[in-house]
Amino acid sequence: MIDTSKVVVRVPATSANLGPGFDTLGLALGLCDEIEVSLVDPSGSPHPRSVVIEVEGEGEGELDLDESHLIVKTMRTTFDRMGAPQPRGIRLHCLNRIPHARGLGSSSAAICAGILAARALAGMPYPAVPGPDGAVSGHPQPRPFTDDDVFALATEIEGHPDNVAPCLAGGLTISWMDQLDTPHMVKLIPHADIRPVAIIPRHRLSTEVARGLLPREVPHADASVNAGRAALLVAVLTGRPERELLLAATEDRLHQNYRAPAMPQSADLVQRLRGIGVPTVVSGAGPTILAFSTVDTQDLIAPEVGTDWHIQPLDVETRGACVVSSETR
Repeated sequence: MIDTSKVVVRVPATSANLGPGFDTLGLALGLCDEIEVSLVDPSGSPHPRSVVIEVEGEGEGELDLDESHLIVKTMRTTFDRMGAPQPRGIRLHCLNRIPHARGLGSSSAAICAGILAARALAGMPYPAVPGPDGAVSGHPQPRPFTDDDVFALATEIEGHPDNVAPCLAGGLTISWMDQLDTPHMVKLIPHADIRPVAIIPRHRLSTEVARGLLPREVPHADASVNAGRAALLVAVLTGRPERELLLAATEDRLHQNYRAPAMPQSADLVQRLRGIGVPTVVSGAGPTILAFSTVDTQDLIAPEVGTDWHIQPLDVETRGACVVSSETR
């Protein structure tokens, strides 16, 4: 195979919900996957398309290494949306640091990486798939694909915007869908003193399983509590990251208790840490939990966690997903 075009994309982990902000709030975390994508000429291959995938780190030896890989599928969809020809060969090298099926946005990161890589590559010359008559057409100019288009497609593929929003924008995001099912977001920069700590278990949990435990209706009083706590959380994260306020602001009544049967260890740890004053929530659909460490809580976390969990202090990623480099050969 001969490389013709290449990009490197960097995408961060994310934590959605943050307790009361169910399907709305998201935070980008300083734990990033790096994806190198090359469009290649598979010389000598009898197939119109060829895919070569290397996975290093999380998912190594587990993920599909063919057209069903999420990044490849997302790239194919993006090329179609842009009106760009499908490349003959795609080569991926994935350096994965985001744990899979742990509530840290690994699928959103893969989707965002695929869209950004395809958008960057669509404007470069590359060998395209022959048409039905065997001829390879020229490389038409793809239609413009804005950041709003990227966000909309990522939301469509993922099914909701709460993880893809912070992954793309970085920082703290508030996302929502309008009456036309168009996603929107607002990006905020958290206070410099915000110190997220991911507490990651060895076991995994399917997002579909966790979401399936949610009731169709919730008490009005619980919805009212969550609305107030979510508003307070935005204020605290961006302006007053005091432990007492963070503890109150991260209270949830809409989803965590309903999902507890699917992750009893996570639910128990959240309860114990909150009981000693550490602001703690389930990260996304779990089973990872996210604590907001303050000066007076840093030494309280480790004794409660034990050996079945990995404690990983993280920065807030303010930049979001980006193309680190690109080149044509």
